[in-house]
Amino acid sequence: MLELRPNCEWCDTDLPPDDTRARICSYECTYCADCAEEVLRNVCPTCGGEFVRRPIRPAREWRSGLGLGHHPAGEVRRLTRWTTGDAEEMIRRVGAIAPERR
Repeated sequence: MLELRPNCEWCDTDLPPDDTRARICSYECTYCADCAEEVLRNVCPTCGGEFVRRPIRPAREWRSGLGLGHHPAGEVRRLTRWTTGDAEEMIRRVGAIAPERR
């Protein structure tokens, strides 16, 4: 199940579990839509993969034992270890390649 990280790893803005601006890569690196699209240009600085909208975990228990009440969002804030230069280098390396071919 997704960790639902609480913040953008680039700008540290809050991304609560119901925030439709949250973007993740396949490794769950988490960024806000602005950083994922404008700064990182849909290239994860860690893996080179694409970003997709993070799913919303239902707050309500629609089925017994499921939902935020049983599986809360993560609380550990993370910041990327990559510099702007590192991100730009990854974008240069793979940014022109379609995500499904990276």
